[in-house]
This record gives sequence, C-alpha cells and structure tokens, in this order.
Amino acid sequence: MKLRFITPTLHGVADYTAGMGLIVAPFLLNLGETSNVALWFSVMTGIAVLAASLLTDYKLAAYRLIPFQGHLAIDLLVAVTFMAVPFIFNFSGIDAIYYWFNATVVFLVVSLSASK
Repeated sequence: MKLRFITPTLHGVADYTAGMGLIVAPFLLNLGETSNVALWFSVMTGIAVLAASLLTDYKLAAYRLIPFQGHLAIDLLVAVTFMAVPFIFNFSGIDAIYYWFNATVVFLVVSLSASK
C-alpha cells in the first residue's frame, strides 16, 4: 500500500479548500474569544495559502513559480506555526483547539502527499 497517495492535483484542491476555510471558519466559529489575533491570524494565513497555491507548480496554479517540494516545506512551516501559536498568544478554549486541529490536518496532508 502506497502511503503517499495525495497527488499534487489533489493537494491543490485541498489547498484552495483550506485557504477558503481558514478565511471563513473563524467567523463561523466565533474565534477571538481569547484574542482577536486568533481570528485574524487564520484569515491572513488563509490568504497566504491561496496566494501560495496560485504560485505552486501544479495543475491548479495560475503561475508555476514555487516547486511542489517548496510548497510542502511551506505547508510544514504553517503546521508548526499553528501548533505554536496558541502557546505564543496564550489562546485557550476554541481558539487553541482550532489551531491544534488545523496543525494536525496540515501535518497529515503533508505526510501523505506524493512528490511529483
């Protein structure tokens, strides 16, 4: 069984979905209970995810400037950042859980993504 089954194209679909989710979900979940940073950090990260997706070397990009391996490195950085943000900004409750959940999902997607 192949463990890395997420193709670059499928990864791109996940990226665009995640980018939109990071922008919309904080408002639906009423993030910001601990700090407004919890809400706006997600929105800004969502915008950055969409921008990186538009620039990654895969089928769904507008301009293929970032190699797919570089994109995976950026995703890994996002996951590590999402794990740390609740500690850095003293988030608790839904604010912390939101970031830890997203970090876990990003770690999984990166670890299951096949390189080109």
